[in-house]
Amino acid sequence: MSSHEAAAAESSDNKLDTGFFGHPQGLSTLFFTEMWERMSYYGMRALLVLFMTASLQEEGLAFTVATATAIYGLYTGAVYFLGLPGGWIADRLLGGQRTVWYGGIIIMLGHIVLAIPAQSTFFIGLILVAMGTGLLKPNISAMVGQLYSSEDVRRDSGYAIYYMGINIGSVIGYMVCGYFMENVGWHWAFGAAAVGMAIGLVQYRFTLGSIEGVGDKPSNPLTPAGSKKAWFAIGAILAATGAIVGLTYAGSIVINPVVLAQYVAVAFTVIFLGYYAYIYFAGNLNADEKKKLWALFLVCVASACFWSGFEQAGSSLNLFAQDYTDRVIAGFTVPTAWFQSSNSFFIIILSPFFAALWINLAKRMITPSYSLKCAIGLVIMASGFIVMFFASQYAAQGLKVAPMWLITTYFLHTVGELCLSPVALSAVSKLSPKRFAGQMMGIFVLTYSIGNIISGLLAGNFDPEQVDQIPNLYLQISLFGIGVGILILLFSFRAKIWEGQTQQQPA
Repeated sequence: MSSHEAAAAESSDNKLDTGFFGHPQGLSTLFFTEMWERMSYYGMRALLVLFMTASLQEEGLAFTVATATAIYGLYTGAVYFLGLPGGWIADRLLGGQRTVWYGGIIIMLGHIVLAIPAQSTFFIGLILVAMGTGLLKPNISAMVGQLYSSEDVRRDSGYAIYYMGINIGSVIGYMVCGYFMENVGWHWAFGAAAVGMAIGLVQYRFTLGSIEGVGDKPSNPLTPAGSKKAWFAIGAILAATGAIVGLTYAGSIVINPVVLAQYVAVAFTVIFLGYYAYIYFAGNLNADEKKKLWALFLVCVASACFWSGFEQAGSSLNLFAQDYTDRVIAGFTVPTAWFQSSNSFFIIILSPFFAALWINLAKRMITPSYSLKCAIGLVIMASGFIVMFFASQYAAQGLKVAPMWLITTYFLHTVGELCLSPVALSAVSKLSPKRFAGQMMGIFVLTYSIGNIISGLLAGNFDPEQVDQIPNLYLQISLFGIGVGILILLFSFRAKIWEGQTQQQPA
């Protein structure tokens, strides 16, 4: 059979495979694996800052808020950053299937370590979860796309179903781990995250046959000699990481998380700017490609600033929910982590409306530039902190505020996310030079890491000992986000020309 005939047969098979809501049966495998992985990730993430700032009497780590939020920012930033080597390992060494499997095992081991009631193993568990997520997350997303041929019109709706699994998983994580934290104990909550990942792994293993041929081999394998060198380098990096952790536990190295977070934020920003400049100046681009990179740069700036505010959900907003929100409703005390599930509920409810909004605008020949959409998303997200500015003024007077303040903030953050996040990913795929598409997506992911680390540093100014300063913190975040949003808004009129949209409009 010729390669053309094989491709046609494969396309035909894909079209015939409608075993999961009209989609390939393999989508169910990836859907439930990702759902349980996100359950474990978000469930554990909701506990982190609360556990680190809890007193020793409460069996917490008794870290200061600045230290805890810096660690939180480093952890969430590392999760996204490690997706870059995770994708490379799948493409060049293991293939997506095995990389996802090993990543899930490492995640589960990390949660098990966190479930051990011993403070000394906490950072080891955190490192394992970050490493495992870096292996699993980018590759399972890529495998969803590989279920469909390039002509299959079901691809976009397949991703929509897949992303629904992400949000269902996060809701389960917040609910289960949040309940265990409040009613059973910290380490039982971490253990629940481990059980969630274990369920995902068992499900993945038993339904592996439905994704046969998808990501089972590296897409661009190294030569045997190259593989040997790569594994040696990976081993050396892991050994160096283990040595640093060991020396830190022994007291030979003292790491200040706040200072480290500041240096890492600068390093990631320099890497982002340096690589972006390298592609711009040394990528042999034509004038049109360079203009599109300027438009994409505005999207990247908006993304980094957006996540620096949005990711307050797991840090300062989480602490606000615990300490300054009246969580008693009809005699039931709402677990702190449950408030974060508002974002997932709102995404599930609002996503169809936003998908229809962009389609209907396009039908009316109204096509806002990518940077304009991102600027609007950034401003809406930042306006959520105006709500928190007023809520925290009540808290500064010693009052517990109603839950609706936080829920309104999460609603605005979700609307902002739906304006910016999918649009930004679409912008990367459309505006990147085709021969640099993969590298540009990797560069763009750095904006998540930068935003998460900056978010942790900002949240460090949330001082429970100085409640009167909290309104000022939220006001600063709001004014910064709105200010950057307005600047991008002004540039967006030029960006529409850079994106080449004016050429597409009817005469």
